[in-house]
Amino acid sequence: MRIDVISLFPEFVAQCAAFGVVGRAGERGLLSLHGWNPRDYAEGNYRRVDDRPCGGGPGMVMLIDPLRASLQAARAADPAPARVVYLSPQGVPLTQAKVRELAARERLILLCGRYEGIDERLIQAEVDEEISIGDYVLSGGELAAAVVVDAVARLREGVLGDAESAVQDSFEDGLLDCPHYSRPIEHELGSVPEVLLSGNHAHIAAWRRMQALGRTWQRRPDLLDEASLSKADRKLLATYKAELAAGDGGKADTVPAVTASEPGPVRAKS
Repeated sequence: MRIDVISLFPEFVAQCAAFGVVGRAGERGLLSLHGWNPRDYAEGNYRRVDDRPCGGGPGMVMLIDPLRASLQAARAADPAPARVVYLSPQGVPLTQAKVRELAARERLILLCGRYEGIDERLIQAEVDEEISIGDYVLSGGELAAAVVVDAVARLREGVLGDAESAVQDSFEDGLLDCPHYSRPIEHELGSVPEVLLSGNHAHIAAWRRMQALGRTWQRRPDLLDEASLSKADRKLLATYKAELAAGDGGKADTVPAVTASEPGPVRAKS
């Protein structure tokens, strides 16, 4: 997969993508990341890329021509069609479903704004979609671009050592992830739940599903539409709520008598 980043600080995104799973993906040729600086395409002695906003007001606006020229150069660098994404607070929220959609593409061009943003005419003419990583304001789009690169790259085939890791992530089935434990089994901070040591894969799967349902219900109820849950999922969630009411925080080892195949997919609220 090829991702081009248009930014006044393209090295920032490249550095973020140089570590961990994404860094290894680049080393193995599974991800190709390229930076383009609009200042390299600006004219004049000062190579200006911004100017005062029309109509007055604070801040500066990024100019059309340097951005357009860098976009044209990025497109021309590879014959594969590229989707142009502008990282913007006005964009649609970045969700795991959107990440999967982007990861299915062979090329992306991420456009990073600065100052008060970029000239609206360029957005209308050149941008395919705007994406926001949250309801807050950053100094520029570089951090958001780094988030997109990381989220998208890890879903590409062969990037993760175990493909099941991505399947079990939070939001992949509309739920938050279940809690995870490792060794030592006994620690001063607590013990690993016995069900995880039982070797009964059906009980382990049901327990994990119950924890995922319960955590989502507690922490992100906006994601959970209880009416759309399967009968098995409703039973698991009811058990979680009962354990919570009993004072064990929903962490008990007991699970309803269901098999691992019974819990079905959850439809997140739209």
